[in-house]
Amino acid sequence: MTTTVFKAPTKAPTTRLEHYFFSGMALLMLATVFLGFAQSYYFAGMFRAPLPNWLIHVHGAAFSIWILLFAVQTSAVTVGRVDVHRRLGLLGLGLACLMVALGALAATDSLRRAAANAETEAKSFYIVTLTNMLLFGTFIFFAYRARFNPATHKRVMLIATVALMDAAINRWPFAFIQNSPFWVTELCGYLFLLPLLVFDMWSMRKPHPATIWGGAFFIVVQQVRHPIAETLAWQTFATWALNLAKAFHGG
Repeated sequence: MTTTVFKAPTKAPTTRLEHYFFSGMALLMLATVFLGFAQSYYFAGMFRAPLPNWLIHVHGAAFSIWILLFAVQTSAVTVGRVDVHRRLGLLGLGLACLMVALGALAATDSLRRAAANAETEAKSFYIVTLTNMLLFGTFIFFAYRARFNPATHKRVMLIATVALMDAAINRWPFAFIQNSPFWVTELCGYLFLLPLLVFDMWSMRKPHPATIWGGAFFIVVQQVRHPIAETLAWQTFATWALNLAKAFHGG
């Protein structure tokens, strides 16, 4: 009687497809950012681009590096260089913390400049960037905690980066974006979550918990921020931030 021994494959097909899926999503977001900022930033020479001040230059550079790093990180896992992915992980964590601070500062600087033309609208829109930084920072925190759980980690990292897409999508050179209210930009951002849900259903026959809770938190925060922006409490906070920015820039 002979016994046949079957060896399990070193890498399951679903695992390979999962790597390709997340790499593809990272490249899609890289293309999204490039399309949004190509004319005003990348084709203009980045640091030679006619941006308002040095803060916006640094902000733009840091966020561009993040998108590139995210694409490199997902690609490193795809080609089996998990060691490179882990070494770059601490760099990414430090960059993410810097981006939250830069994002808040850039939002406040934009509030100062926009308020010169439409103060009430500028105060209301101020909540958009701040909540995106809240989302990004929160997701990065939980992604770092789940770094030893690859399935959760990669999904939360993906949703964290989706939280940065508003600015790029809002600058797409298409009429349906430029001539539409901001909710259209948000809707386009939510469409990045749809492939993740479809992939989960195809690969696991059910949504991953990180997809459910991360996606729900992302959408709920972005939707409740608009009514909050019209409250007296938010307008008072935005006025304080505006006055602080004006004082820093000498009025």
